[in-house]
Amino acid sequence: MSLARAYTGLTSPSCNVINSNATMFNTYHRKSPTPLEQFILDYVWAHPNCTAEMCREGLAGQRKLKDSTIRTILRKLEEKGYVKHKVDGRTFVYRAVHTQRNVAVQAAQQLIDRFCGGSVEELLVGLVDNQLLEPKQLQRLAQKIASRKEKVL
Repeated sequence: MSLARAYTGLTSPSCNVINSNATMFNTYHRKSPTPLEQFILDYVWAHPNCTAEMCREGLAGQRKLKDSTIRTILRKLEEKGYVKHKVDGRTFVYRAVHTQRNVAVQAAQQLIDRFCGGSVEELLVGLVDNQLLEPKQLQRLAQKIASRKEKVL
């Protein structure tokens, strides 16, 4: 293949930066938080626009953590895409990037893809078979979904 032909393929309408980024974003799976990261992330969800000091003080009753530990964990959560910060003076103010529900949905999607071959039905049947979800609960969920579809239409 000639060099000119290779460059032409890179600039075709179907292959551009926007399309490639959208595809990469849609297939990206964020690394799950560790238990300690989850502990701090739960605090950030409950207290939007918090500082590292607020986290340390707010969590001190449950677990004593050094200021440097809190800052390191917040930085790691930011690297993983769970939180972001803005600077107010010299202070970093953190907030969650996504809601708890959205993060839970992403985690569930990873489980479904990894263990159930992408089948939500397979997961739900497994939950019923292992008595984590009762058939009546599944019926109520089906009714809720049906009523939401009716509202959308």
